[in-house]
Amino acid sequence: MRIAEIYASLQGEGLLAGTPSVFVRTSGCNLRCIWCDTPFTSWQPEGSDWPVAAVVDRVLALGGRHVVVTGGEPLITAATTDLCIRLRAAGWHVTIETAGTVLPARAAPAVADLMSISPKLASSAPPASTPGGWRERHEATRRRDDVLLGLLEAPAQLKFVIDTPADFTAAAHWIADLRAAGGTFADRRVFMMPQGRDPDALDRTGTWLEAACRDSGFQFAPRHHIAWYGNTRGT
Repeated sequence: MRIAEIYASLQGEGLLAGTPSVFVRTSGCNLRCIWCDTPFTSWQPEGSDWPVAAVVDRVLALGGRHVVVTGGEPLITAATTDLCIRLRAAGWHVTIETAGTVLPARAAPAVADLMSISPKLASSAPPASTPGGWRERHEATRRRDDVLLGLLEAPAQLKFVIDTPADFTAAAHWIADLRAAGGTFADRRVFMMPQGRDPDALDRTGTWLEAACRDSGFQFAPRHHIAWYGNTRGT
């Protein structure tokens, strides 16, 4: 599997914010979000090929109990399923961070202790002029409710990246659609995250977004790692 980086840090988002974790960041993505904060795994994917056993050894060497398998989009390679099953067998709590467009090679509950799903809203699409037809490819791929329902069979959280009030409304409608289709999850497992790559940008969006979350019952999700470390690799 192609790996961009493996490092120990603190989880900055969602239910497990503040939890010491090892991060395994895979390289490669089937989407091209305009505001992607890890372009070295999507727009210009970097990394080297690792055997799954070597990734397991590196995680164990860093120590702890929680591991986050992220990307890019980690589920585009079947090796991610093998990695997660091996880490769970070794006693680790496994979180998979995914955009919710690809199912794992095994049923979701067998692969992750927490499926952290970040569905991509229409505002995530790159400009129409983007080479490689990526706007069309992104739009054709970003919403797969059938996949989301499969992922929601595992313990899960939904994290929406919000830039404008229109994004918040779109996310609320999507949540209603998933529930109407049989998805079961509590509002406390729905997180609204401000879009931004620096603390000032996060504060501008976060001011109104936090109030909207209080009114709706959804969770406001500060991106703590940006405040702690800035938008830097290995954090």
